[in-house]
Amino acid sequence: MLMTTNEPVAARDLAEREAAALYRLMTWLSPAFPVGGFSYSSGIEWAVEAGDITDTASLADWLDAMLRDGSGFCDATFLVHAYRATEAGEGDTLSDIADIADIAELAAAFVSSRERQLETTSQGRAFIDIARAAWDADGLDAMVAACRTPLVYPVAVGVVAAMHGVPLAPTLHAFLHALVSNWISAASRLIPLGQTDSQRVLVRLEAAVAATANRALNATLDDLGGATFRADLASLRHETQYTRLFRS
Repeated sequence: MLMTTNEPVAARDLAEREAAALYRLMTWLSPAFPVGGFSYSSGIEWAVEAGDITDTASLADWLDAMLRDGSGFCDATFLVHAYRATEAGEGDTLSDIADIADIAELAAAFVSSRERQLETTSQGRAFIDIARAAWDADGLDAMVAACRTPLVYPVAVGVVAAMHGVPLAPTLHAFLHALVSNWISAASRLIPLGQTDSQRVLVRLEAAVAATANRALNATLDDLGGATFRADLASLRHETQYTRLFRS
C-alpha cells in the first residue's frame, strides 16, 4: 500500500506520499490516459441534435443537472462505496468481499441504457487493464476477481485508488472533474464551442462538482437515484440517431 503505515510519519515522508498520490490521480484521470473517454458523449450528442443544448448557458444547466441529480451523483456514490469496500476487503473476510461484489453488481445494473452500459464498462475494463499492466498493486487481481462482474468505470477507479492508498476525497474530486471535462469536450465538438467558452462552463460547474462530491461522501446506497429524465431519454434516443460522432 502506498499511504498506510503504523510507524510515525515524518513530514518529508508525508510530502512524498502526497506527491505520489497526486501523480497517480493526475495520470489516471488525465484525458491522455487511454480509456477511450473521447469516444463517448453520455447522450449529449442527441441533446444537441434535439436542440436542448445550444450554447454555454444551456450546456452548463444540462451538465449541472447530470452532476447533481443524475449519473454524476450516482457514479460518485458508487466510487465512494467501492473505495471503502475495497479498503475493508483487504481484510479478506467473506462479508467484506461480498460487499464489493454487491456494489459492483448494483453499479452495473444502475446504468440507464445499452450505450451507457457500453461506455462505462468499456472504460472500466480499460482502466483496470492499464492499472494491472503499468500501475499494479498487491491484491488487485484478487479484488477485481471478487467483484464477479465487469467493473463499471467509477467502481474501477474506486478499487484501484483504494488499492494504491490514494485518499478518497481527492480521488472523488479528480474523478468528477475528469467526468465533467469529458462532457464539455464532447459538447465543444458538437455545438461547437470555443476553448475559452469551454473553460467558462467548467468554472460554472466548480460548485456543483464540490457539492456532488460532498453529498456522495455522506450518501448511503439507499440514497442512490436520479431525476434527469431528459438526459436518460437522450442516452436511449442516441442509440437510433441517424448521424453520430460518438458511441453514446
